[in-house]
Amino acid sequence: MLASSKNQPMNELPLMKETEGIVLFYPNVPKESIDLVTGVLNSRWIGQGPRVEEFEKMFEARFAPNGKALSVGSGTDALHLSYILADLKPGDEIAVPVFTCTATNIPFLYMGCVIKFVDVDPKTLNINIEHLRQVVNEKTKAIVCVHYGGLPCDMDEIQAIADKYGIPVIEDAAHALGATYKGKKIGEISDFTMFSFQAIKHITTGDGGMVTMKNKELAKKGARVRWFGIDRENKQRGIWENDITEVGYKYQMTDIAAAMGIAGLHTFDEVLAHRRKLLLAYEQGLEGIPGISFIGKGYQDREHAAWLCTAMVENRVGLMTKLREHKIESAQVHYRNDRYSIFGGRSNELPNMDAIEDKYLVLPLHPKLGVSDVNVICNVIKRGW
Repeated sequence: MLASSKNQPMNELPLMKETEGIVLFYPNVPKESIDLVTGVLNSRWIGQGPRVEEFEKMFEARFAPNGKALSVGSGTDALHLSYILADLKPGDEIAVPVFTCTATNIPFLYMGCVIKFVDVDPKTLNINIEHLRQVVNEKTKAIVCVHYGGLPCDMDEIQAIADKYGIPVIEDAAHALGATYKGKKIGEISDFTMFSFQAIKHITTGDGGMVTMKNKELAKKGARVRWFGIDRENKQRGIWENDITEVGYKYQMTDIAAAMGIAGLHTFDEVLAHRRKLLLAYEQGLEGIPGISFIGKGYQDREHAAWLCTAMVENRVGLMTKLREHKIESAQVHYRNDRYSIFGGRSNELPNMDAIEDKYLVLPLHPKLGVSDVNVICNVIKRGW
C-alpha cells in the first residue's frame, strides 16, 4: 500500500463483509438478469451475438441518439478503443486528469503517447480548466476528461480549448452514466465518450464497457479493431478476401454480459433516482458539520449521476477509524496517477492535488443503501472524530 505525501497512512483495513455493517459498494444486479442470462446460456450464442447488438442499440437510443455505440469487454478496452479511433500516435501529447482511475491513462502507455497531467478543480475534483489552458499547446493531440463521481466537467470550456487547437475531446464517463450537462446527455456531447459496466457501476455486465462516438463512420473500424482487426460480418458470410490491415484486439462483449446490460437498462431510471436521493441526503446531512464538506454541490446547469459521494475531511484517517468503529466502510477509491512509477513519478506542478490528496474521502453509496442508512452515517460524523 502506498504512503501519502505526508507519510499519513491510508486505509489498510480489510474490506468489510456485507453482514458486518454498511459497505462502501454493492453490485446492482436486477432480478431480470437471471432470466436473461439463463436464456443466453440455453441458446446458440454465448459469445458476441444478437444480444450484444440489441444492447448496443438500446444504449445508443438512450444515451447517444445521434451517434453510434460499440460495446467491449471492459471500460479500459473502451478507453483504448476510443484513443485508437481518435487516431492518436506514438509521441503525441495528451492532456489528461491526474486524479482518476489508472485505467484512464494506462492505454497511453500501450500506445507510446506522452501523458501531460492536469491539476484538479478542488470544488469538484474534475479537471482544472485554468491549468488545462496552460497545458494544451500545438503539440497536444487530444484532451481527456473524467466526470469524477458522476458530476460532469465544464464541457463548454473544455470544448472551446479543443476547438482552438482542432483536437478531439474524449470523455471518461465511467462514473457518469445518466448525467447531463446543460440539457445534453453525457454520451452525445464529445467526439468520444466511454462508459464502464464494471461490477459496481450503475449498470453492471460483470465487466464491460461502451464507446459512443459522433462520427458513425468510425464504428466499422471500431468493430474491426475490437475483433482482431477482422471484418467479422464478412468473415461470417464466408468472404475470405477480407484482409487484416490494422492491428486489432480481443475487446468484444459477450451475449452473457449484454443480457445483464439489457436488464440494467430496464431498471436504470429507478436506480439512478435512488442514487440521486442518497446523494442529496448526504449533501443535506453533512451541511454545517465542522471539518467536513460535501464535494460537487451547487451546480444548476448539470445533473449528477451520483456514483460516488465524496467529502473533503480534516484528519481523514481519524474519521475513517471512527466510521470503521461503527461498522461503516470508507476509502479513497482513486489516487493521483503521478504517484505510480509507471507514469514517471510525482509532478511538482499540481498544487491543488497536493492540497487535497490527504483530505478526500468516499462514503458508501449504492442501491442496497437507504436514506436511513445515510442518516446513520451522517449522525456518526456529527459526533466528531
